[in-house]
Amino acid sequence: MIYKPVIGLEVHVELKTKSKMFCGCSADYFGKKPNTHTCPVCLGLPGALPVPNKKAIEWCVMIGLALNCNIPLFSKFDRKNYFYPDLPKGYQISQYDQPFCQKGFIELSKEKKIGITRVHMEEDTGKLLHQGDSTLIDFNRSGVPLVEIVTEPDFESAIEVVEYLKKLQQIVRYLGVSDADMEKGGMRLEPNISLRESNTTNTTNKQILPIYKVEVKNINSFRFVEKAIAYETERQKEILESGKTPIQETRGWDEVKNRTVSQRIKEESMDYRYFPEADIPPIRWVESQISNLKSQIPELPDAKSNRFKNELSLSIYDSDILTKDKETADYFEEAVKVGKAHDINPKQIANMLINKKINIKNVLPGHLIQSILTSTQTTAIDENELKKIVKEILEKNPKAVSDYKNGKIQVIGFLIGQVKQTFKQPLDTDQLKKAIEKFINTH
Repeated sequence: MIYKPVIGLEVHVELKTKSKMFCGCSADYFGKKPNTHTCPVCLGLPGALPVPNKKAIEWCVMIGLALNCNIPLFSKFDRKNYFYPDLPKGYQISQYDQPFCQKGFIELSKEKKIGITRVHMEEDTGKLLHQGDSTLIDFNRSGVPLVEIVTEPDFESAIEVVEYLKKLQQIVRYLGVSDADMEKGGMRLEPNISLRESNTTNTTNKQILPIYKVEVKNINSFRFVEKAIAYETERQKEILESGKTPIQETRGWDEVKNRTVSQRIKEESMDYRYFPEADIPPIRWVESQISNLKSQIPELPDAKSNRFKNELSLSIYDSDILTKDKETADYFEEAVKVGKAHDINPKQIANMLINKKINIKNVLPGHLIQSILTSTQTTAIDENELKKIVKEILEKNPKAVSDYKNGKIQVIGFLIGQVKQTFKQPLDTDQLKKAIEKFINTH
């Protein structure tokens, strides 16, 4: 039997607001002494009331807009109830049936659209630290603004998953709402993986989804996502081929053993006993507020890359490299503006940035243009002096001259290099080439 993967993704992105989601504690918790960024609200103490972070909500909506989502004018927060040591209240303030953003998409390179089911706002949990037989809890992270982006089960391979994740990370960084640093937990990846028989479609030719799914939690690198999907695909295939159905469960990725491990039987939404958050009123928008947030979204990577290709005549390769991060793209555009006054074309600037690996933090765009001008300036040389140098070089390299006469015209590059090395100053390559060809053809 041939099986095909059916994969959906849940991605958690921490927002880089100054304060937490529902209190005034600093959200800059990474690397700080445990339990020093806490207060009665994020510790879940009795009587403490949450106050929503306006900036975090606006940033969540901007992410949704950037992902082509619809923004309902009415939304609310809900309580997601479960008991775990890193959740001090016994519930997490999240969103259930009326999230801030719904029904969007990201388009991959092969014109395949990945559906975005929802983009919603919630608070992060504390962090468990395992030391020997003991488990300690650091609540500095508790209450940090967290955006969850949930896709449809539209992925059919790990390659598609990684492309999507890189695009998503790029978009949130362009927006300036998150560093999405996976090593620091700023972007956490959770694929839902199952397998279906390759010929399972219904009368409308739509794929029939499997009756189970396995979620792999809190993966922190693109490489581990690929490995987890590969491992789960093989594990589930063996179970299906034995005539059984894989258990619907939550598993974790063991990066030492390169395998997934069972954590718990996967909960359904009813297990969380969702109900509206009683301490936070519903959120109501007017169209002008949504339009204002939309106007704050910068030109996003795909649009910028297409503009570089169409308006500046750059290759797909160059455009994609220069738009990989917003800082490089902005630097390149500034350099293009400066270079225009000196007749430096964008391709020359792109070549310098990409091939020379310019440190844009240390080199101003104007200095980069000056370097290009210096490197392209040539030294005027007397015609008789040039003939003399060419004659000396050709007499020293009779084999190269013979090869050229026998049709190996590529040796002209070697001879040009020899002349330049002898003269030791920038010379016009076309002028040299003509002089060398003329000498060979007349002698």
